[in-house]
Amino acid sequence: MLYVAVIYPQDPVLRMGSNLTASCWIHSDLGVHASSLFWTLNGQPLPGSLYRVLSPTNLSVTLAGLNASRQTSGDNLVCHNHKGHILAGSCLYIGMPPEKPVNLTCWSRNTKDLTCSWAPGGRGETHISTQYALKYKLRWYGKEKECEDYTHVQPYSCSITRDLHLFTPYEIWVEASNQLGRATSDVITLDILDVVTTDPPSGVIVGRVGQLEDQLSVRWEAPPALKDFLFQAKYQIRYRLEDSQDWKVMDDVGNQTSCRLAGLRPGTVYFVQVRCNPVGIYGSRKAGIWSEWSHPTAASTPHSERLMTGSCDSKSTLRRELKQFFNWVRKLPYGCSNMSMKLYDQWRVLMQDSHKARNQVLPGDKS
Repeated sequence: MLYVAVIYPQDPVLRMGSNLTASCWIHSDLGVHASSLFWTLNGQPLPGSLYRVLSPTNLSVTLAGLNASRQTSGDNLVCHNHKGHILAGSCLYIGMPPEKPVNLTCWSRNTKDLTCSWAPGGRGETHISTQYALKYKLRWYGKEKECEDYTHVQPYSCSITRDLHLFTPYEIWVEASNQLGRATSDVITLDILDVVTTDPPSGVIVGRVGQLEDQLSVRWEAPPALKDFLFQAKYQIRYRLEDSQDWKVMDDVGNQTSCRLAGLRPGTVYFVQVRCNPVGIYGSRKAGIWSEWSHPTAASTPHSERLMTGSCDSKSTLRRELKQFFNWVRKLPYGCSNMSMKLYDQWRVLMQDSHKARNQVLPGDKS
């Protein structure tokens, strides 16, 4: 006897909402009548009203309006004898064909690779095993190739790490397929030099500016991987209070590798990050893509002597003067990149010295 029983169809792939009639065929030598058999789906008995005895050795079950498979490995449809022993089984794969992939975007880290990511179309769930293939070719004369390095860190992404060409546009698209159908994304065209991103700036240092209680200086180094490229970097800084998750971003840093944060709270810890955008690599007319932010660097501003002495004079004089000065600074067209820090520091020191002199109380002088 070659088999005890078989189920037909075996491991079918069906669209959601379909109907299925499956048959359990038992070997005549088994000495069991089909009417004594029963069915289960994922371990749950199916009602006898769904059965039909087609012959002494054939019991069918009809399932209507099938729901999506609970897992990509399929739903288990099993035929049992009257004692509950398994005679045969089949996996039902119930899902939908893929929809057109969307949101295809690509970037190159330091021109050394080209990574693309996308999103499944529609609701993104086919409920059955679906494969995605990133395809690409040089625009005018290239041979179609498929990306091989599919990342396990980020779903729906792949990195091209070999045989990249600069100064030549690529055509890139994604193909999705499963046993119920296939779909293709829109084709995007890009030049690698137009989608370059860098490593974050390195060597970020945040420190105090003498005893100026509301400022911190920030210095960093250009991304090392791009030092030999012809490009004009631009930077952004963001900073936040130690006990806050709200970042404040400075957009007007330009291409310098240092800047001053002003208007900060005295005696407060700040976290600072910097990121880079490579502009015009090898003459490209497009800005690159912002890098990731550097690791947070922490520093604290000095404590305010005014707060420590409890003086109220600063509320009426110094704070008003500082507010006027900062309002003027914010109106400068080039932000911190065009400010005379040396002159400003001298002004601040004079103001603080003047404040100390005004608020100094000699011992025994209560008048």
